[in-house]
Amino acid sequence: MRNFAGQVCGWRMVLAWMLALAGVCRAQENPLGVVHTQPPPPVPKTAEELKPVIEGAGKAAEFATSRMDARIRVDVNLVLVPATVTDPMNRLVTGLERGNFEVYDNNVGQVIKSFSTEDAPVTIGIVFDLSGSMGSKFVRARKALSEFMRTSNPKDEFFVVGFNDRPAVIVDYTSDVDDVEARMVMLRPENRTALIDAIYLGVNKLREAKYDRKALLVVSDGGDNRSRYTEGELRKLVRESDVQIYSIGIFEQYAPTMEEELGPLLLADVCNMTGGRLFRVIDAGDMGDIAERISAELRNEYVIGYRPSEVKQDGNWRKLKIRLVPPPGLPPLTVHNRQGYYAPSQ
Repeated sequence: MRNFAGQVCGWRMVLAWMLALAGVCRAQENPLGVVHTQPPPPVPKTAEELKPVIEGAGKAAEFATSRMDARIRVDVNLVLVPATVTDPMNRLVTGLERGNFEVYDNNVGQVIKSFSTEDAPVTIGIVFDLSGSMGSKFVRARKALSEFMRTSNPKDEFFVVGFNDRPAVIVDYTSDVDDVEARMVMLRPENRTALIDAIYLGVNKLREAKYDRKALLVVSDGGDNRSRYTEGELRKLVRESDVQIYSIGIFEQYAPTMEEELGPLLLADVCNMTGGRLFRVIDAGDMGDIAERISAELRNEYVIGYRPSEVKQDGNWRKLKIRLVPPPGLPPLTVHNRQGYYAPSQ
């Protein structure tokens, strides 16, 4: 009985606090600042009487939260553009400030409203080539992937899409690097290369991401010779997504087939569209260093936010350009950012 009485007393205190808060909210909502007092409802005395009150409060809180999220999505209209900067030797440049950047939306200059360089967590999809041509490169590529994950933000989440004749999610969302490594050890390269289908699956899988920042890392040694989706369909999907795509390309110096010759061009194109980059592997021993470098770029991005001066909800493609105003004394720098986005449609 004492435990039940203590629970009722605690519930009464919670309820009293909720009723007082409701009164304050009503006073704040009143446009004239007048507080209308009302006689308080009777306080429930039993657990059964309290049950509908507690459930109703939970539903009200859930509704209020959903409405708040809806308002943020609709009213803020803030475009966030991740960008990285490199020097003439292709080295990452950090330490720049808001005044070193100019943003153009459809060739119209914009006012930068927010500027951040924080190392925020990222959801990263890894698209890993398991086709037969990866046989001699597989072990080094797997080790490079481990280097990439272990130098990422500890809060990053990953999934892995493996592909040969067809793609499949072989490791679902996780932040456990050891788990990913253990699963990768069991894989063996074989068969042909459905590269386009695998990237397509990876981009779609990122719609389930926990974090707003999303990236895809493609590790492959050649072109596509098995996919059902076309290059045009892939490019359309990539343009419509908010995913950055990076790639480690382990290409032969002399491509034996047309597909392998066109593979680097396709990967370079989809990476550049999203503000990511293709890194070509000249020496297989460099794969680990390249993987660490991509990880460093994701952890050292400039995130630039602006509200478009011309707001048209027409669903059309809007071109993005970032111009650098580097500090005196620095060599010419290159900025890498998404090439554009689709405006929302009514």
